[in-house]
Amino acid sequence: MVEYDPHRWWSYFHYLKGSMVREIVARVMVCVLWSVGVTAYHYYVRPVAIPATVHTLAGLSLSLLLVFRTNSSYDRFWEGRKLWGGIVNETRNLARASGVFLGGSPALYTALVRWTAAFPFASASSLRGRASLGPLAKDLPPDEVDEVMHSQHVPFAVSRKMSALLDQGRREGRYPEYVQMQLDQNVQLLVDYLGGCERIRKTPIPFAYVMHLRRALLVYCYTLPFALVDAFGGLTVLATFLVAYVFFGIEEIGVEIEDPFGHDDNDLPLDQICNTIHGNLSALLPPQPPQPEPPPAA
Repeated sequence: MVEYDPHRWWSYFHYLKGSMVREIVARVMVCVLWSVGVTAYHYYVRPVAIPATVHTLAGLSLSLLLVFRTNSSYDRFWEGRKLWGGIVNETRNLARASGVFLGGSPALYTALVRWTAAFPFASASSLRGRASLGPLAKDLPPDEVDEVMHSQHVPFAVSRKMSALLDQGRREGRYPEYVQMQLDQNVQLLVDYLGGCERIRKTPIPFAYVMHLRRALLVYCYTLPFALVDAFGGLTVLATFLVAYVFFGIEEIGVEIEDPFGHDDNDLPLDQICNTIHGNLSALLPPQPPQPEPPPAA
């Protein structure tokens, strides 16, 4: 995600990163070259101008379609951010509440906190089509890590480890069953939030809507020079460039933010969120006993 200061206007005008310029430059330049050809043909071969009325009406309809496209994509982006905000809150709540009841078992509490901190890394990797526990894999039991990594759904397997540790605390008599149920509610919410993210990722904008919008956008932009050449003359090229840049840019913004869990410039900063959770939860871990030094070599 591109971090910026919204109060600064001119500092970011030259930015290419996150501005959609690189993604749309080919489409826009083809429109510009086409408008050059149309303008030259109109003035040096024969007039090809058409009335601008149809483009005026179509432009209004196309603008509404683009607004709806962008709003739909931003709703998905914002819902994804709220779901990850819930993951942040529930990991903290689970670590906070379980620390009260598992204070007498540092080993059990440490294991629970580490698996809890691994859940966001596993979730982010799963949403990106990979399987990983992040930097915490080295701090977890290797046999359990191997079991989780070979499971069908890694984040779900991590949540099962968390629930199993909570059940172990109840079986050791550290809290009654109703407390276990309350603590496990946090685990359930984590799974629910991940399910919400998967719903966003696996349900794109309907194909028919996207294709109709793109076809209408191409027809509009490639026929626009015919509607402008009579009134704008040589400025038809500049006018076509501006309209194509605005329309193609709006459409591409919708494409980039409709799935906010990837590595695009405008996607959610999942790595940063996971590292924040890791840091918050690691601060709650009880001090580790010093490791014995190896005996000196003979």
